[in-house]
Amino acid sequence: MRAYPYKRLSGVVSLRVTAVSLKGPGENREELDTRAFSVVEQVVALGQAERSDWEKARLKLSATIPGKATESNGYWSDVSVVAVLTEKATNTRVSARLDSRTEGGREWTGTLELCRFDHVDRAVLSVHVVATADGVPGRVIATSEPEKEWVVDLRAEAPLRQRELDVVEIGFREGPEWLRPFRDVPWVVDTSGELPAVHVNTDFEGITDLVGGEGSPVEGLVRDLLLAQMCTDVWTAVFHTAIGDLEIEEDGTPLFPHDWRGEVLREMLPDVVPGRSGEEALREVHRHRTGTSGWIDLQPRIHFAATRRAEVPKALSTTIRGLDRLHRGNDS
Repeated sequence: MRAYPYKRLSGVVSLRVTAVSLKGPGENREELDTRAFSVVEQVVALGQAERSDWEKARLKLSATIPGKATESNGYWSDVSVVAVLTEKATNTRVSARLDSRTEGGREWTGTLELCRFDHVDRAVLSVHVVATADGVPGRVIATSEPEKEWVVDLRAEAPLRQRELDVVEIGFREGPEWLRPFRDVPWVVDTSGELPAVHVNTDFEGITDLVGGEGSPVEGLVRDLLLAQMCTDVWTAVFHTAIGDLEIEEDGTPLFPHDWRGEVLREMLPDVVPGRSGEEALREVHRHRTGTSGWIDLQPRIHFAATRRAEVPKALSTTIRGLDRLHRGNDS
């Protein structure tokens, strides 16, 4: 826990997006449907905007802070509430001061405007309470918790916290040139794009019906096991892609990527190198991958991390129990 040389404000600091509007060329501003943002997921999805020429987005915000922050005889003075939008991928930070709308100083509202061309992917929206403490102005006395932060996604069409895997059904035999050498396999994982994608080979007999259809109870069990194996391949592929494309500081320290690659590493590293912090685990895996030894020894841990996230043990146990029930039913 970080220590501060002044008293901090205890209690919950929360933030809500209450409306979103887009501005294109000229002065026209268009309100987005409420489906563009989710209070439950705490995500704003700007990829579903009906107009493709928008240049700026305005978020209408509402924040709630503990009432004791603005008590007349309290410890703090000159209290203000600031919303901050940060995107690591572009190192962009946008801030907006909110205004107090209630007598007790608990509710604060305002707007924050972002320029489309300043961002490329996902930005995080948080709120900070700033005040004069011990005679020193501009001290941050409270901040919204990470789980209370909003995500502003410039690419997503649906306001979902967890990004969905892109699944493409295509025939490999006559498909894009790069897929043709894989015409004998049921699927291929592609990690070269903005998001990883699974290309399912429709030329592989029965794969489309098995993955997407209802089928018999046995086919259902096989399908669940097959999807678990597919997910294992995905987690394995994205981990190797992420760890193989790190930004390295001058002193040799590897840095977490800012996009989905960073999310993958933070998710899997605790199982690959257990008992270490994220930064320590990243340094150790990078050292083994670029060094002369140790990389092969990590492969079972990487496979373990992938199978856990793909829930292979659960899928296999369900399949075994299901087949056993079917066999007993047939015997009776």
